[in-house]
Amino acid sequence: MSRIGEKFADLKRSGRGGFIPFITAGDPDLATTELLLIELAMAGADIIELGVPFSDPVADGEVIQRASNRALRNGVTLSHALDCVARVRSRIDTPIVLFSYFNPLLQFGEDRLVREAKMAGVDGVLVTDLIPEEAQSWIERLHHNELDPIFLVAPTTSEERLARIAQQARGFIYAISRAGVTGARDALTRDAEILVRRVRAASDLPVAVGFGVSAREQVKEVWRFADAAVIGSAIVRQIEKLNGTPNLANRIGDFARSLLPPD
Repeated sequence: MSRIGEKFADLKRSGRGGFIPFITAGDPDLATTELLLIELAMAGADIIELGVPFSDPVADGEVIQRASNRALRNGVTLSHALDCVARVRSRIDTPIVLFSYFNPLLQFGEDRLVREAKMAGVDGVLVTDLIPEEAQSWIERLHHNELDPIFLVAPTTSEERLARIAQQARGFIYAISRAGVTGARDALTRDAEILVRRVRAASDLPVAVGFGVSAREQVKEVWRFADAAVIGSAIVRQIEKLNGTPNLANRIGDFARSLLPPD
């Protein structure tokens, strides 16, 4: 069982939902990214998604787009993201999922990427714009290197594609709470709960819900019907707001703790 699988097994035994924060590598800089990975783990993250900066993040809203742009202006690359993971692995054992568009991975080289990701301590890879019908060789590479392929599903995902994803995915399945791009919302739609029920009918894998989850009450609501909540834009917005202030990583850790429902 992978480290991601072990984490969800632990969560199930404890009867608690999972907390999966997202940050962008290199935002606001690489040194802070390393501190953020460590701080988020200490704050209670069960899994961390680390975004690879990309110039055309079509699935992301303006908050994460700006984070990618800041990182790219700093010259941050996929190699730098992997180096960040490698450097923090002696400090944390929290599973880390690399969150990327496919173009940076192709430019890096698929075989090289899976080898170096494994060596760095990455546990899974989520490629936002790689459809399962075209992912078989990529999935085989990940499996060969004991990395979990994570797939997105949306309310618009067909039953046929959902069945295919259920066969190919490992670790967990990421359910998008609504159609559209990433970004904080005041309330979740019923689409998320309906989608999770559809995923559970097709797969035994844990289901995480993201896109629009931004507050403690929303995390609590997600935990009612899913296995984990993913929070990205709300955290990235705080990083942007606090950029340049002392103890940024510690303050983000405090913000992350504020998102967790009490035990």
